[in-house]
Amino acid sequence: MSMHIFLKKDQKLICPVKCSDPPVELPQELIIKCMFKQKKMSGLSKLPQFPLTRAPSNPRDEYEWEKFLSFLHEHDRVAYGEFEQIKFYILPPAKASKFSPISFEYQIDHTRTVDTRPRDCESDVSLAGSHLAEECVGQVNAMGRCLANGADVCSSDLKIPPVEDRANRFTAETCGGYQSHVKQDRILEKNLIRVDPSYLKTLGQAHSGWVFGGIAELVDNSRDAKATKIDISVDMIKLEKSGKDVPMLSVIDDGQGMDHDEVVKMVSFGHKQLDKDDKDHIGRFGVGFKTGAMRLGRDVLVLTQTANSRSIAFLSQSLNEGKDNIEIPIVSYRRQGQRMEVDTDVQSEALSKSNLKAIKEYSPFDKYLIGEKTALFSGGSGTQIYIWNLDRWGSEYCLQWQNGLKGGSSFHQGDILIRSRRSRSRPGQINQKVPLDYSLRAYLEVIFLVPRMKMSVQGTLVKSRPLANFLTKTVIETGIILGRPVELTLGFSQLEWEQASCGIFLYWHGRLIEAYKRVGGMIHSADVGRGVIGVVDVSNLMDEQDGRVWVHNNKQGFQDCQSYASLEEWLGRRADQYWDKNFDSLELDKGNCVYKPDCEWVQCDKCRKWRILPPDFDSMSLPTQWFCYMEPFKGKCADVEQKQKPGIVVVSTKRSTDDCVLKDSDSTMIEADTDASGSDEKLAKAEDFKSTNLKRLKRGLPRYEDARSPSSTKPRKG
Repeated sequence: MSMHIFLKKDQKLICPVKCSDPPVELPQELIIKCMFKQKKMSGLSKLPQFPLTRAPSNPRDEYEWEKFLSFLHEHDRVAYGEFEQIKFYILPPAKASKFSPISFEYQIDHTRTVDTRPRDCESDVSLAGSHLAEECVGQVNAMGRCLANGADVCSSDLKIPPVEDRANRFTAETCGGYQSHVKQDRILEKNLIRVDPSYLKTLGQAHSGWVFGGIAELVDNSRDAKATKIDISVDMIKLEKSGKDVPMLSVIDDGQGMDHDEVVKMVSFGHKQLDKDDKDHIGRFGVGFKTGAMRLGRDVLVLTQTANSRSIAFLSQSLNEGKDNIEIPIVSYRRQGQRMEVDTDVQSEALSKSNLKAIKEYSPFDKYLIGEKTALFSGGSGTQIYIWNLDRWGSEYCLQWQNGLKGGSSFHQGDILIRSRRSRSRPGQINQKVPLDYSLRAYLEVIFLVPRMKMSVQGTLVKSRPLANFLTKTVIETGIILGRPVELTLGFSQLEWEQASCGIFLYWHGRLIEAYKRVGGMIHSADVGRGVIGVVDVSNLMDEQDGRVWVHNNKQGFQDCQSYASLEEWLGRRADQYWDKNFDSLELDKGNCVYKPDCEWVQCDKCRKWRILPPDFDSMSLPTQWFCYMEPFKGKCADVEQKQKPGIVVVSTKRSTDDCVLKDSDSTMIEADTDASGSDEKLAKAEDFKSTNLKRLKRGLPRYEDARSPSSTKPRKG
């Protein structure tokens, strides 16, 4: 009587086999545990044996069977496994052919009970989508003891080999392949998913609406890694395969870097969320790097370094094209004195060489370029991300870049732009040119609620702005939404008035999620709220106690939930009240005076804290690099950072930089937190101001002569 058996390796089907009248009762599955060289073993010829022949049900089984026999034959290997009290050995065939049978030798151990505990097989996952079966030292020793107690073979006849050279191992790539779909009536087994390479392109669609969302994901990772500076640029590089010069986007930071396990986690498709919520940590979903990088280009290389390790990871659509599963080559090194050597604790020399060869073949990075890039670490830590085969906009690239001119002029700074120059759609918005929507420099200026990192675009420093500190007629509103406190800063920006923009900037864990969100009357009229900007951090409201967050995984919006709906309603009321109280019945007084923030701020290049400048200090006289000990602060980096208190901070909206004489002016004092060392002496002083005459515009902009007429001073109703 013939019976069919499923031969497996690493829980993956090789091929169904059949045998006629086996002398022992065989299980439905024969699982191979280890592989040994035949020349290192003796005494196998004394064991009883019977043949096994293939019984494929599809072309895939035939292919895997032939590959399995070829491996045994070419490497002179013996496969070993156990079931119940029987140990079995599969000998290599004399000739590698898909029609060759295999010799199944077995031994029954009558001296031991069946051990049902999990075997301590060492499993090393060195790259996503590839499973490498390591030799099991403890298992080999246990097998030697069991064979020594057998009745048919003594320990002197059968010698167990030592652990083999890891450079030549039996892997899922050389035998077994990936698990195919098996009919349920054939076998009961776990279903492990297969990730098709086309999924990489699908991941990039998370940021299909706005390409800067992909760059923001990489900036978030740098901030989470405690980087103090990050440089983003596009440069031309030559591809050896095509011989063409192509643009390559680079994102380089000086953060903590990643070791091998952290790199594997980064390239894996999702990971467990943090058990403890960190208000300064942005990453939550485990997909940001993949979605961001694949939105920007087809191929990305990550070079990262810690104090004791260095790793290279290659996520590539080009490499995986035509394959049935995603392969991500990773090469990891560990520090040995002054050198970096391959870390054989996480991968073999052979595997690292194979991965490095794939990286060199499908990328512009050879050993010289890799060495040049690693020199950028200067012995410290950090992460470098390089993306090429960038996304296209017709025949051109989606991104457009321009280098800044020498001399430091603010009008000729380098920038990376979205080629379409399209502004994002918002209710009630009439202006079609919002720089934040298509200029990376403008976006990075306000991406963080309190900027700390030094950010550069195309080699020129981005002048970061804590947006709430750059407003006039500032008011800080507090409230309770669903039992949770919320603080909103409202103010007027002359720049936004001129661009016909307004809205609320919503931050989550200090990172901008929504910009220019129109609420209240702003939605229904383009003129209502013009120039009014609000800033609010909603981390407390959008984070649930169970770890769930109401933020989209692309971090470009919030989910439709009760918290968000209640927030919209509250923001609308506050914004309308602010507009009605401060601007509704006032006309716009045009003059030679320049609108400036209630107080100007400067950031220390060492401690990255923000300091308030006195109102009579010329901010244009500040040096390129400014530190706390300099004029006009003359303090220390240890001094507490100043913050505005809730309530009306200041009511001045105009300051003159052109010797403009303001008559009939009142005075006020800016309120701010001070430290115990007396830093309140460094705060802004009282300043004369002239009330702004603004008027709600419902029928278009008033003519200048109308603004001077006596009738224009009367408030308009309706």
